[in-house]
Amino acid sequence: MQKTQIAQALGILMDYQVEWISDASAVKVAEKGRRIGLSYAEAADDVLYAASEGGANVYYISYNKDMTAGFIQDCATWAKAFHAAATEVEESVIQEGDKQILAYTIKFDSGHFIQALTSTPRSLRSKGRPGERLVIDEAAFVDDIKELLKAALAMTIWGGQVRIISTHDGEDNPFNELVKDVRAGRYNYGLHRITFDDALHDGLFRKICAVTGRAWSPEAEAQWRMEIVNRYKPNEDEELFCVPARGGGAWLSRVLIESCMKPAPVLRFTGTAAFNDASPERRAVEMQEWIDEHLRPLLAFNPALRHALGQDFARSGDLSVIAPGEIAQNLSLRVPFLVELKNVPYNQQLQVLFAIADALPRLSGVVIDSRGNGSYIGEAAHDKYGSVVVRLMPTEGWYRDNMPPYKAAFEDQTITVPLDDNVLLDHRAIKLVRGVPRVPEGKTSEGRHGDAAMACVYLHAASRMDYGPVEVASRRRRNADTLMQGY
Repeated sequence: MQKTQIAQALGILMDYQVEWISDASAVKVAEKGRRIGLSYAEAADDVLYAASEGGANVYYISYNKDMTAGFIQDCATWAKAFHAAATEVEESVIQEGDKQILAYTIKFDSGHFIQALTSTPRSLRSKGRPGERLVIDEAAFVDDIKELLKAALAMTIWGGQVRIISTHDGEDNPFNELVKDVRAGRYNYGLHRITFDDALHDGLFRKICAVTGRAWSPEAEAQWRMEIVNRYKPNEDEELFCVPARGGGAWLSRVLIESCMKPAPVLRFTGTAAFNDASPERRAVEMQEWIDEHLRPLLAFNPALRHALGQDFARSGDLSVIAPGEIAQNLSLRVPFLVELKNVPYNQQLQVLFAIADALPRLSGVVIDSRGNGSYIGEAAHDKYGSVVVRLMPTEGWYRDNMPPYKAAFEDQTITVPLDDNVLLDHRAIKLVRGVPRVPEGKTSEGRHGDAAMACVYLHAASRMDYGPVEVASRRRRNADTLMQGY
């Protein structure tokens, strides 16, 4: 039986999987959506190839250990399904200079083997004996993909085969450049494009239901699709539908962000249901106790320096983040701490905001996100501190003008932000949207929306305002009740 007939007879593989393994091109490339099972199909093909007398060795490379271990286990499962005589999975360590590479190997009675490697070995260039196959999984994410592709394609000189599989990681990634070159006809490679919707059309959700015991229906499939798409927002086009993000994905690299991170507190307060249901007076007392215990010890600022403040406002869905900053003589900006407030009423947000702003000795600029309900916070701050407060309604033009200087501060090492994983993830959430850097719509990670990053962006903009340092002399304070009454 032909291998595609075997796969179809098993009733396991879907049409797009069978089409992939049926493509006999020496080099073939697949751009795909996440978790559609293409590597699973590749494992079936590799077992058939390595187990046959006319086949050869197969080498598999991906970017992390879990993916590599998962692939070799899939190979072991297929070997049993095909009744291919094979050894159990062997684990070994390959020493390359001062680097150790973990390898998983299955040997077949044919004399061939499948070897899955957890990293890219330099010795890959020595591979490529007649008929040997190389599989690069999630190629867009492996280290030094350009060099790997050069070594891989050299394997075809003696009749070797190369399979390159990946989701996208940015428009400028070498994997996407390869896809575009193949599509343009520069290379005579097989090219497959399998989106999440393509996989659904060919029965992906039906297969999931069969495996998990869930009842299939058109309505259940539509609901599941919506849930998956929402889970991947704002990156669903790249992760699921084979549309590489413009500008190479994240606007700020992890290395660049981490180079400007220093240990500093990130205070977090979440308003419970009981807190929100309490009387305004009780909430004010509880918030003041929190301020006195946690925030007050951090409010010792250098009176010789200028200071600024930014706030990304939210009431319940996202986080409201307040970022104060000290501006040194060389114009570098230090964020000494951040405050994250979740599900906190307006007046209690103002308590925290005023406690911080009142403690800044030379307040020279404040930028507050005043869209929607944030206009209340912005207006109250403007009433208290005057024209030093900008009640920002950010537009595409504002992002275009203010985001590049913020990135330049990281590149020039003239800003430090708290060393915190959520702060890092929030900065990584900034993307190019229609060519302009900003946080896209929708949640970015763990229920956040780039909140800490945007507070720091507003702070940086505030630090660059033309206003000189001011001594704040508050006019009559207007509390929340009088503001609501239009007093």
